[in-house]
Amino acid sequence: MGEWILLALAPVFLAFVVWEAWWWRRRGADVYTLKDTLSNAALALLHQGADALAWLLVLGVYWWVWQFRLFDIPASWWSIALLFLAQDFFYYFFHRASHRVRWLWASHVTHHSSERLNLSTAFRQSLTYPISGMWVFWLPLAWIGFSPPTVVLVVAINLGFQFFVHTQAVGRLGWLEKVFNTPTHHRVHHARNACYIDRNYAGVLIVWDRLFGSFVDEDAAHPCEYGIVKPVRSHNPLVLTFHEWGDMFADAWRARGIRAKAGQLFGPPERALAQKGE
Repeated sequence: MGEWILLALAPVFLAFVVWEAWWWRRRGADVYTLKDTLSNAALALLHQGADALAWLLVLGVYWWVWQFRLFDIPASWWSIALLFLAQDFFYYFFHRASHRVRWLWASHVTHHSSERLNLSTAFRQSLTYPISGMWVFWLPLAWIGFSPPTVVLVVAINLGFQFFVHTQAVGRLGWLEKVFNTPTHHRVHHARNACYIDRNYAGVLIVWDRLFGSFVDEDAAHPCEYGIVKPVRSHNPLVLTFHEWGDMFADAWRARGIRAKAGQLFGPPERALAQKGE
């Protein structure tokens, strides 16, 4: 059901992308380019296909875990609200791990590889998320007692919300920024400035960043510079998807000793680069 929700929302997302591109064009701002937008669209199609196949394969694992659930949680408004809160909590740690563990970063780097930030950037996803293990982070929800289809549904709703924070067209939103992830918070997350790197991991609720010390406010004195520290000069969807996987396995192959090899695969991305002398 989750995949169908995102597909059903696709026309809404596309309409917002067209509107935002027109809005920036009217102002003469170089926020969109055709090559970047087309590569984002191609990556979205690859990701959706891989994600749909992955859910077919791993949903059985969720049902198996659900057999050992701690609680029998009925389907009701309060259980959906509780699941939404719990899933967003686990999303925070998935997202944080995706920046701190190179194996996960190999997938997530695709999303950050554009030097532009606009609504179409939300489409810029990797088809390798099932390989890196994104789905593992939601397994505790089934073990707690939430039914697998409902888990998939809430994951889709969370990701749908995140589409709208990928924009430079929306300024500050007052008191909402104390509780929710907003465009200003997510601009920080996509910036490669030293003061912004690896901050604001929130999905829907920014309270997790505030609670766990990863929150940084956008500062007008330090305009966001988008992209990754080691840029990828390509719009080829396959290059954008697999470049870090190739680098990671090559670095692990060259590393001497089990510990060094493991560091290249599972250490923080910047430590892995340091180990090979970059």
